[in-house]
Amino acid sequence: MSRSSTRALRIGAGASFADDRIAPAVALAERGELDYLAFECLAERTVARENQSRLKNPKLGYTPRLMDRMRLVLPVALKNGVKIVTNMGAANPIAAVELVHEFARNEGVGPLHSAAVLGDDITDLLRQQPGLRLMESGAPLEDLLPRMVSANAYFGADVIVRGLATGAQLVVTGRVADPSLYLAAAMHYYGWSYDDWDRIAAGTAAGHLLECCAQVSGGCFAAPGRKEVPDLARLGFPYVDMLESGDFTVSKLKDTGGRVDLATCKEQLIYEMHDPASYITPDCVLDVTELDMRQVEADRVRITGARARPRTDTYKVTVGYTDGFIGEGQISYAGIDAVARAELAASVVQQRLADAGHRYGEVRVDLIGIDSLHARRAHDADPYEVRMRIAARTTDRKAAEAVGFETRALHVNGPAGGAGGSDPMVKEVLAVQSVLVPRGKVDPRITIREFRS
Repeated sequence: MSRSSTRALRIGAGASFADDRIAPAVALAERGELDYLAFECLAERTVARENQSRLKNPKLGYTPRLMDRMRLVLPVALKNGVKIVTNMGAANPIAAVELVHEFARNEGVGPLHSAAVLGDDITDLLRQQPGLRLMESGAPLEDLLPRMVSANAYFGADVIVRGLATGAQLVVTGRVADPSLYLAAAMHYYGWSYDDWDRIAAGTAAGHLLECCAQVSGGCFAAPGRKEVPDLARLGFPYVDMLESGDFTVSKLKDTGGRVDLATCKEQLIYEMHDPASYITPDCVLDVTELDMRQVEADRVRITGARARPRTDTYKVTVGYTDGFIGEGQISYAGIDAVARAELAASVVQQRLADAGHRYGEVRVDLIGIDSLHARRAHDADPYEVRMRIAARTTDRKAAEAVGFETRALHVNGPAGGAGGSDPMVKEVLAVQSVLVPRGKVDPRITIREFRS
């Protein structure tokens, strides 16, 4: 399917996190008459996790569900002339591209011209900069260096544009800012430059609206009786139609569930935006305080008025590091005095852990359904059933393992009626903090791969 050259650039949202749904992205590639489809799949800690995967196996390090998506989306996208931009390369964009090309060769899908974006991994550079200050704490980076797993700069749209300029049908990145995936498509398509701040602002605003995908078409929005979302089970993913002027509309496929309106767009607009007048990205400092948002028809919102100031002279760098272990156990109690028995169980576990000599930096007890999210209210009646969760943080793996062991032992060593205990669980904590690095110290670059059928 080809689109008329007189129509606006159309960019679809294919994912908002690594485990997002796949079918709506396939529908966009098949029937959306797209020019580009972007997949944003890289949370803050994901790069650190995938760096650990790559260290164990140099062929890994990309988003694990990369091929689950590409097997379904790539053939349709190539058939319909849809270019794909994604950060599913995570810690190993080249390996991701090569895996996709292997699939294309084996399945006779192609030709395929791809670009891998490299250079965001600056772990070695940061090891030589121990005096850099962590943005969150003000402490020197040196404090984290012994435990540092990864350090990745948030690239902007410019390096993606370089990949698209080679004729790439697929651009795979590591760490880039989420809105940059979308802005890059508009910059390449219309030839926008970084001194055209109103258009850069528009592309960034559009990218910010789409980066969380279904959140702008009704996901994370529905509340029965107050905020109804039609056919939520068949929720469609959104797309934007971007004019050369920078004006754009947000919409979705007509035969899909969900809603795109002023309410959904406004909720997503302020998501993770600490200062709406100064939203700092690698491409600009965005100001959305003067946006004009209008419902022009059902499931179609027109947006104008984005403004921006020049981008900063630094890259934000996410530093991933190991930060001990969390041990966890869960068990349920039901019947009369269920809450009292659950509270007794939690105190028993803590006493046994202390008697064994285990020490923890933090212990948390949740009665799920009562106080795991909000403080328990005195006037609330106790429920007839409750699930007790206890978790503890420590630098000692053995101490972390003991939490789940002692919780599971409550079945026959604790209050009456304990059942449904979980298997002991231990997870290594990957934490993140941030530093700023001058742009001139970082080298964004691309590597090309081609497959001709």
